[in-house]
Amino acid sequence: MNLFDVYPLNPVAIDRARGSFVWDDEGTRYLDLYGGHAVISIGHTHPHYVDRIQRQLNKLGFYSNSVIIPLQEELAQLLGEVSGKTAYQLFLCNSGAEANENAIKLASFHTRRRKVLAFRSGFHGRTSLAVAATDNPAIVAPVNETDAISFLPFNDVAALEVWFGLHGDSCAAVITEGIQGVGGIREASAEFLTAIRKGCNQHGAVFIADSVQCGYGRSGSFFSHDQAGVEADIYTMAKGMGNGFPIGGIIVAPHIRPKHGMLGTTFGGNPLACAAAIAVLEVIRDENLLQNAATVGNLIREQLSAFAQLKNVRGKGLMIGFDTPEHPELRRQLLQEHHIFTGEAKGNVVRLLPALNIKPTEVSMLTGALTSIFEKVPKLS
Repeated sequence: MNLFDVYPLNPVAIDRARGSFVWDDEGTRYLDLYGGHAVISIGHTHPHYVDRIQRQLNKLGFYSNSVIIPLQEELAQLLGEVSGKTAYQLFLCNSGAEANENAIKLASFHTRRRKVLAFRSGFHGRTSLAVAATDNPAIVAPVNETDAISFLPFNDVAALEVWFGLHGDSCAAVITEGIQGVGGIREASAEFLTAIRKGCNQHGAVFIADSVQCGYGRSGSFFSHDQAGVEADIYTMAKGMGNGFPIGGIIVAPHIRPKHGMLGTTFGGNPLACAAAIAVLEVIRDENLLQNAATVGNLIREQLSAFAQLKNVRGKGLMIGFDTPEHPELRRQLLQEHHIFTGEAKGNVVRLLPALNIKPTEVSMLTGALTSIFEKVPKLS
């Protein structure tokens, strides 16, 4: 049997990892500035994380949600404490797509409406409703197509206000990332997020803050949307939540009341997943990683901005992007010549999504590699 061909693959087989580094099966060390799509939030194989999961596995790996699982309650309390959303309600699932799927479904249950507003270049997942709200026709199958989803330009407040005026009373939800990841590290403006909050308030719609990639401390705030000074009704999360262990979730404002049968899951919130997520939050809290993300993120952007060859350096915290129009092979060079993993987005955009505990000394490895690469070619300005 062969594997289904899903992604173009880098010719590297990772064998082990520690902190911000991974080693391939030949023993070559790589600096990981991508973390498997922003998944590795506290560094690979963090000792506290490994210990938490091992201890839990020796006690209980799984039981269904038909019984009380105290670890879920412990996770909810700690998540409220670290995120500041103590009054919200937690529903656990397994992935970011599931989180967005359930958020949209819950919004529709709550409002009894079916229209959802999303935005250009947004990415919300690959399952039915989540992919329908994703602005990429290439990954939307005919069965996913629906007239329930509308798209507007990202950060266009005027277009948003016009749309609310025409469709607000039939709107179940507005969903947006605080910083678009797949869309190229494009930050939602405070004015834009404020306008979404205002429109949802006026028309009784649900504001869904997709924090799957830009949440969990990556921006230097726990949720990047919070930097605009507004609160969403539902926050979705996944990637950095389990540091590689599959877990996702939504937190739901108290005015949205639960009813049996609305949502459900078999594997969501299982004991191993909860142990992983609790460990991540404990490390974020105890090692002050929100501040580290903000401080080291500022350092990275400052150092990248010194290279004239890199255009439009942008982002918040440790969610960073820049354009490389004159150097389309830069990512390949960083990986093959300097053993540094980075990410990409369309339009020759390089994405950096390192662990939240990355050190300045590790950042210097990137700047050293860039200096070496650009010294070999004429400097463009």
